[in-house]
Amino acid sequence: MRTFNLFVVELDRLLNETITTDGGLELYIDTRFNEFDKRVTEGPVVAVPFKYDTGVKVGDTLYFHHLVVVNNGQPLTGQDGHYIVKYDPDHTINCQAIAYKCQETGRVHPMAGWTLLTGVEEEEEQLSDVIELVKLKDSPITKGMVAFETPWTEELGLKEGDVVGFRKNMDYRIKIDDVEYYRVRAEDLMYVES
Repeated sequence: MRTFNLFVVELDRLLNETITTDGGLELYIDTRFNEFDKRVTEGPVVAVPFKYDTGVKVGDTLYFHHLVVVNNGQPLTGQDGHYIVKYDPDHTINCQAIAYKCQETGRVHPMAGWTLLTGVEEEEEQLSDVIELVKLKDSPITKGMVAFETPWTEELGLKEGDVVGFRKNMDYRIKIDDVEYYRVRAEDLMYVES
């Protein structure tokens, strides 16, 4: 199959609805209350867009935006278990392909303006030894560390390990090889700490 500007991934489910205990028992999770966290966001590539040289090959793992699986997903007509992932190298907001992992090397490559950041522990200043500040709600996450260098991070003068700030409510997470990253568009990065 040849597609113009779409990836096609094969998915056997749209939600991660089960967990397996250490003893091997598989348990069903009711996802009505946490569907967002349980959406599938990765799958093996079965077709790549021929219009663009993305570096992705059939068999690589594609990590994608959660919208690919919302409301029964974006199925490929006539192909059971196959879902389309939009790709636009010029407008990150239109690109659902966030990163891919090369089957041959195991290396992860962010795509089309997406930046993957690891969490940064922010220390809170204790102003008094007598009074302890108790928070009922966590502050929104607005910082992360650049996990992978890409052409768009280099264009911004960033390198792996730089701590950057990003706009509030842009802290969407994606898990790759059991590591949780924030997936942030390069245009939503606001500053680098010196």
